Amino acid sequence: MNIACFVSAHGFGHATRTAAVMAALHHRRPAVRFEIYSEAPAWLFEESVGAGLTVHHAVRTDVGLVQKSPLEEDLPGTVAALEDFLPFSTARVEALTRQVLAADCRLVLCDISPLGIAVAEAAGLPSVLVENFTWDWIYEGYFQREAGLREPARYLQRLFSSADLHIQTEPVCRPEPAAIRVAEPVSRRPRQSAAIVKAQLGIAEADKMVLLTVGGVAYRWEGLHRLQGLSGVVFVVPGAAPAFERRDNLVAIPQRSGFYHPDLVAAADAVVGKLGYSTLAETYQAGVPFAFLARQGFRETAPLASFAEKKMGAIRLPDDALEDGGWLEALPGLLERSPDAKGPGNGDDAVAEILASKLPLETPPSGLNKTGLQSSPH
Repeated sequence: MNIACFVSAHGFGHATRTAAVMAALHHRRPAVRFEIYSEAPAWLFEESVGAGLTVHHAVRTDVGLVQKSPLEEDLPGTVAALEDFLPFSTARVEALTRQVLAADCRLVLCDISPLGIAVAEAAGLPSVLVENFTWDWIYEGYFQREAGLREPARYLQRLFSSADLHIQTEPVCRPEPAAIRVAEPVSRRPRQSAAIVKAQLGIAEADKMVLLTVGGVAYRWEGLHRLQGLSGVVFVVPGAAPAFERRDNLVAIPQRSGFYHPDLVAAADAVVGKLGYSTLAETYQAGVPFAFLARQGFRETAPLASFAEKKMGAIRLPDDALEDGGWLEALPGLLERSPDAKGPGNGDDAVAEILASKLPLETPPSGLNKTGLQSSPH
């Protein structure tokens, strides 16, 4: 019982959301295995879903936005990449279709990957789109700055609208009346207690732990030396060093550190970092106080920021707060807040339940259509 998962590699948010859904679905259907098509790293899926449950294919499934840094996009570079990527060639779709069918996949799950929808259609398999935004909607926000995004947006909109089942997860950017809307953000679940994680990091029980994160990816933080010596607070920074390094009250760890990122979030007394889907979702579930830097110009920012401020009581930082250390001014108030140990909720179960109850996972491969669940076998 295999599922093909086509996942955007734009940041880690799409990969972690898909991984959370895969883990929850496997809990319901233990026979399920996942064929993953993505440029997101194989280790992320392996550590999130479990050994032996995933087969990773390093395939570019979308362009998304070409990035100059985690906080700045390259629009001309994006247009150039889209010109090479779209429209999908018959040879590319047919090659992937053969792989998916050879792996005996029963459906295709796409986290904003348009290529997966095209492959599902060619294979005669049901396609499921999971998103809180789609790339055509993102590109619309740049039309005035980059007219070259208009035609790719039209092409992608047609593909996204052809998915057989459409699921939207909070915070939803553009509600679609025909989509199934999940009431909570989707995130991976913590596995270790906060006490165990802090002990493994060498943090005393009495000290406060502050996680500085841009979603688990590598990032050059400026002015970290200014954090050293602040009494009673230990700062943990994923992606800030090639190996585990402790300097006074600063703990720098590599991108792939052996620490499960949801565990780091849940163990923290406060999280400070770039606003992104995975960080918001994991912080929301953990109930940890959150201060964020909003990514200017990116269309997803406004819905995410609104959700964070209204639903989480999060603090929005000035644009240059991460670089000049201005976020430290918000730290005392952030640490005075009491985390909600239970967390408000997680949408992973809801998405998995939809897939488990509505899709023919335990029958021979068959397609879906707009008017019912069954269509002719391929």
